[in-house]
Amino acid sequence: MNDLTAPDAEVDERAIEAALRPRSLDEVVGQQRVRDQLGLVLEAARLRERAPDHVLLSGPPGLGKTTLAMIIAAEVGAPLRLTSGPALTHAGDLAAILSGMNDGDVLFVDEIHRMSRAAEEMLYLAMEDFRVDVVIGKGPGATAIPLELPPFTLVGATTRAGLLPGPLRDRFGFTGHLEFYAPHELERIVHRSAGLLDVPTTGEGAAEIASRSRGTPRIANRLLRRVRDYAQVRGDGTVGLEVARKALDLYEVDELGLDRLDRGVLDVLCRRFGGGPVGLSTLAVAVGEERETVEEVAEPFLVRLGFLARTPRGRVATPAAWAHLGLTPPSAPEPVLFEE
Repeated sequence: MNDLTAPDAEVDERAIEAALRPRSLDEVVGQQRVRDQLGLVLEAARLRERAPDHVLLSGPPGLGKTTLAMIIAAEVGAPLRLTSGPALTHAGDLAAILSGMNDGDVLFVDEIHRMSRAAEEMLYLAMEDFRVDVVIGKGPGATAIPLELPPFTLVGATTRAGLLPGPLRDRFGFTGHLEFYAPHELERIVHRSAGLLDVPTTGEGAAEIASRSRGTPRIANRLLRRVRDYAQVRGDGTVGLEVARKALDLYEVDELGLDRLDRGVLDVLCRRFGGGPVGLSTLAVAVGEERETVEEVAEPFLVRLGFLARTPRGRVATPAAWAHLGLTPPSAPEPVLFEE
């Protein structure tokens, strides 16, 4: 798989991302509706001198949920404590974090839909009453000791809001859904990141990178860094249109943002299986990837472009997919009106 267009960030990439993150709501590009709504929530809390309501941020990976959590903490002038749903496997894990919270702190839980049921039930009480019950001992002799918590703000992030239980969703005072970015917004992000990285960039070069970034700022910044490398090694250091095209072609990211895996899925679907329908497992074996990789990395973007359709019988290539590959779709067989 081409990691350049993967929406998730690797561990070593997060440090690079941190240097490019906006520090305030005014610096955030795009997501105008969420920015306006969130700004109102934070300003109202500041006027009341109270901790803001709990915030749930949902949307695909790479759109800025972690960035907004950091901005919330910065706007209220409070420390940010970070954890993730998979790390909260026991109620004690969450209790240890909550017991160290101070008045007004912001707790960020990434992938909150993946936390354990025991931690989730403890979180209900903490969010609503700012209290947790710590169980001491086991069996009949176990006792629950109530622990009062100072008011805090929980910011939860999820890529799959539908997996959140209703009682947990209802305890968030504000829910914001992040949408994919328009090309002109990504172009502004590329220009901003290029300035922070001290990379000379033309408008045409930034637009070319933005057009291949799949609507995702994380991918735009990643592509910018690879084009920068190409410009420094094989050019004069400036990211222009021709340099951007040559660099992205070298890394197998085409003009629509499709990478090797995306084109491989479409190629197999059209050339080997006549456009489908094909089962997901069969498709994954044919392209030499795991089923989860095809389903979670390639398919969402292909469906969004209108190149692939999910049907009860399997995956089907659309006429747009055939056209993108330069192929002619097979003609539909003539209906048989009378049988001999």
